[in-house]
Amino acid sequence: MPVPFEAVIPMAIVGVLFAVTGTGYSAVSRLANEGKPLRHNLDEWERMMMRRDLRLTGTKRGQSRDAVAPEVFATNSGWTAERI
Repeated sequence: MPVPFEAVIPMAIVGVLFAVTGTGYSAVSRLANEGKPLRHNLDEWERMMMRRDLRLTGTKRGQSRDAVAPEVFATNSGWTAERI
């Protein structure tokens, strides 16, 4: 049974809007992650490494290939002071 041509235009608009929304979401999430795909199912070790990378490089997803940490890293500790 043929589809009436009046239904084609609204369904095409809906399909295009879904595609635009999905592409926009993907672009924004990649921009937020420095061009890398999203991370899923992070455990405590990966979160700790992300905090270390943030302190080393200044970005959450950045990594450094230097064998020796910069001088600032010696005083830039991940430990925070707690009130007793």
